[in-house]
Amino acid sequence: MSETLSPAIANRYDFVYLFDVHNGNPNGDPDAGNMPRRDPETSRGLVTDVAIKRKIRNYVAMARGDAPGYDIYMRDGAVLNVEHRKAYKELNLEPDTKSKKMPKGREQELTKWMCRNFFDIRAFGAVMSTEVNTGQVRGPLQFTFAESIDPIVPMEISITRSSVANERDAEKNDRTMGRKHIVPYGLYRAHGFVSGRLANDEKKGTGFSEADLSLVWEALTNMFDHDRAAARGEMTARGLIVFKHDSDLGNAPAHQLLERVKVERASGDGPPRNFSDYQVTVNEVDLPSGITVQIKI
Repeated sequence: MSETLSPAIANRYDFVYLFDVHNGNPNGDPDAGNMPRRDPETSRGLVTDVAIKRKIRNYVAMARGDAPGYDIYMRDGAVLNVEHRKAYKELNLEPDTKSKKMPKGREQELTKWMCRNFFDIRAFGAVMSTEVNTGQVRGPLQFTFAESIDPIVPMEISITRSSVANERDAEKNDRTMGRKHIVPYGLYRAHGFVSGRLANDEKKGTGFSEADLSLVWEALTNMFDHDRAAARGEMTARGLIVFKHDSDLGNAPAHQLLERVKVERASGDGPPRNFSDYQVTVNEVDLPSGITVQIKI
């Protein structure tokens, strides 16, 4: 496992991320029969920050595999206390499952080890104060929910299964009926924030590095191409506009920068059905001092 990584980032970043879905369900709601998530007041589609982070985790696991320092903490089927015990073992410490508190220096040592070895802890943070306590840490990279630019109208499609599970059902000529929920088209916008201070703080920083940040940009660009499923239809990354600050605390309020990115209908005729139905503009005039714009997609 990795004990040394490149230096932590020294800048703050705020960004706009655009992606669309065509005839698919970008994020089903299990409390609503897996219908696409939607704001009940505006009918705009929603995709949770958790869903976006999961796709990033999956891409990193695929792209980096067993590379030191790029393990994934929150992965399918993971037993978190098992991962915590690895930290104790590597640091030659014995887990104390009875005491609710541990010396501050010891907790920091364990937390730092977890940050060095798990990409998603460095990026998103984690609460690791379970039975085998390795502390908790705030992650420098955070996302909002993604929201569709226009209201969506989910469709419920009936489907049938022509095969059967056993001979008894075959004799009855039993055919199973099912449902599939799709969004004909939706363009979604999410905002992201990267705090240099939460990455590089000597005591509480996660050590999130420039190499880690480059991997995040790579994941946001390519992750839908490796997450294909019939239920999700065709999903595509359409825009990644990054505002870089020249300090870790930042040089301007995030909302003032993000509002410079406008997504508007190119034509008002009929419902949107393609990305070409929209126009994306970035106002780079009179940017605040210390701010640069990077258009990744």
